[in-house]
This record gives sequence, C-alpha cells and structure tokens, in this order.
Amino acid sequence: MPVESETELIREIERLRAELRRREQEAADKERQLERYAADLRETFKQERARSQELQRSYMATVRALSNAVEARDAYTGKHAERVAAYGIEIAQALGLPLADAPEIEFGFLLHDIGKVAIPDAILYKPGALTDEERALMARHPVIGAAIVSGIDFLGEAARVVRSHHERWDGRGYPDGLAGEEIPLAARVFAVADVLDALTTDRPYRPASPLGRARTMIVAESGKQFDPRVVEAFSSISDETFERIGAAIR
Repeated sequence: MPVESETELIREIERLRAELRRREQEAADKERQLERYAADLRETFKQERARSQELQRSYMATVRALSNAVEARDAYTGKHAERVAAYGIEIAQALGLPLADAPEIEFGFLLHDIGKVAIPDAILYKPGALTDEERALMARHPVIGAAIVSGIDFLGEAARVVRSHHERWDGRGYPDGLAGEEIPLAARVFAVADVLDALTTDRPYRPASPLGRARTMIVAESGKQFDPRVVEAFSSISDETFERIGAAIR
C-alpha cells in the first residue's frame, strides 16, 4: 500500500474515532440531561402530591366542621353522619366500586343533612306529628342542602348524594320521586347505611335494635326502599365489621 494511502487511512480512522467519541459524549450529555429532567419531574410530582394531599386534608376538615355544625343542632344523633359515611364506604367497597375511594362521595355522606340548617327549630324538634305543611317543608331539606353545596367546586359530586339521599328504589321517595337506577348509585348506597345507623342507635322515641334485627329489616326492604344489589353487598359484610365501626365512632 502506498504511503499516502496508508496515511489517509490512518487519518480517516482517527477522524472516525473522533466522531465516535463526539457522539458518545453527546449521548452521555443527553442521558445526563434526561436524568436531570426525570429528577426534576419526580421532585415536582412529590411537591404536587404533597400539595394535593394537603388540599384534600383541608377539604375534609372543612366538610367535617360543616357536618359537626349540622349535627350540633340535633345532639341525640351523636356522630350519625360519620358512622353513615364509614358504613357507606364499607358497602361501596363490597360492591367493588371506585366511589369507595372518591372523597366527594364521602363528603356527600357527611353533609347529607346540611339542608336542615334552613329548617326552623320548631319543626325540627317538634315532639308530636308534623302537619302536612311542616312535613312538606321538612321534605325540602335535600333540595336546600344540594343548593348549598352545589356552588362549591370540590363538593360537586357530593351535591347528588345530598339531593337524592331520601329517594327510594320503588320511586316513593323525595324530593324528585326517582326510581331504580335513576337514583345516583352513591345515594342508593347511602340509603342502606343511613337506615342501618338509624336502627342500631338509641333515639328518644325508641331504643336501638340489635344488628341482626336491623339486617332483617333492611333485607326485607330490598327491591322496595333499597337497591337489591346494594342490599346484597351490605349482606356480605360481617357483623364484626359493622360493630367495629359503630364502636369506634361514638
């Protein structure tokens, strides 16, 4: 091979090696840049998650304060809203529904009776039977409650529970006379949890029923007051679970 050709070959090899080194360096620089981007994204995600969790805690604290304010007007119910929320979430989980992890639904459970703040004490605490006019006003509390919470962004879904928590599967509930699956699912879950707590706690007009008796009464209303599928999920939950919740929230 002529000297010139050999020299040119060596130069070309060196050029290729230099080009390879340059590209390897570029690749290494890009990899480091991507690693920095990834680290920045991880840190941003952590910060956003922390802010989101703090916001959720703030929302829950606000909702619990509102719930406590409502229940303060009706002391004999104790922590009714908190127990119903806990029972409702348990039933939702038994149904395998994503609403079990949706805070808006729990907010609705907690605030279901917020409309009662607009009901006069003379009606709310009347010891005897209500007149037709008084009963009609009392039946407005779900509509009033939904109007209160519907203007608050993070309570949007909760408003559906608040409005529909007295609807019945057979269409004989209020305020809209919804029937079957027209009723929001969360409200159908709530209805069972609400009655469970009402039956198993002492009230001025009657003592608490044993859990077994309460179960029998709820099952008897399957297809009438309650969604049969929700009753089936409710029936799958052990006595121990409900007793634990009831004992913990007093």
